Amino acid sequence: MKILVVEDERRLANYIRQGLTEAGYTVEIAHNGVDGLHAATTNAHDLVVLDRMLPGIDGIAFLKAFRGTHHTPVLMLTARADVDDRVTGLQAGADDYLLKPFAFPELLARIQALLRRRPHAEEAHVGAGTTLKLADLELDLLRRKVVRQGRRIELTAKEFNLLTLLMRRQGEVLSRTEIASLVWDMNFDSETNVVEVAVRRLRGKLDVPFDRPLLHTARGMGYVLEAREP
Repeated sequence: MKILVVEDERRLANYIRQGLTEAGYTVEIAHNGVDGLHAATTNAHDLVVLDRMLPGIDGIAFLKAFRGTHHTPVLMLTARADVDDRVTGLQAGADDYLLKPFAFPELLARIQALLRRRPHAEEAHVGAGTTLKLADLELDLLRRKVVRQGRRIELTAKEFNLLTLLMRRQGEVLSRTEIASLVWDMNFDSETNVVEVAVRRLRGKLDVPFDRPLLHTARGMGYVLEAREP
C-alpha cells in the first residue's frame, strides 16, 4: 500500500517514512501544501498523512481542494490541542486527527484503522490486523517476520515489502509496472530488470525449499501469489 506524507518538518517526515517503510508500506513525501496537493491529485495513494500547518497552502485549504474529487482517507497531524481546531479539521474532510508529539505505534495503529474502514479492504487476509496468511505461509507485519511450515525465512527490506504487497493482493496478477511503482516508488523503466531480479530472489527463498510453489508468473502479464491445487 502507498501512503502520501505531507509534512514540512523534514526530520519528522523522514521519521514517519522510515517507520512506515519498515511496516511494509511504500511512502511518498511532500514538504509543502502545493506539492502535496499535486501529488495527492495526480498519483494513487491508499492514505494521506497531512500536517495542519504547511507552507504554500495549509492543511485545511488542502482538504477543501482535495475532498471535492477524492475520498482517500486523510489523517491530519497538528500541534494545536484546542477542540475548535480539531473540529475545523474534521469538518474540512480529515478522517482522523493526531496531536504532535505522538508515539509512532499510535500513528501506525490509526493508519491501520483507517485502512480497514476502506471499501474492499483486505481484512479477510489480515489476522489480528498484523499478520497476513496464505496456505502454510505467514507474514507478521509488526515483527517483520516470515515463516513457512514453521521455518523462518530471512528477507531483505525490499523482499519483505514485495512479499507484503503480493500477500495483501493474493490471487491478483500484478504487473511489473505496478510492482515497481508500489515497492520501489519508481516509474517503470523497460530497461530495468529490478522487478524480475527481486522476484527471482524471493522465489528462491519462498518456494524453492518447499514442495508447493506459491509465487507464479502470469506470462506476459506479471506475477501472482496464490495457493494452487497440486
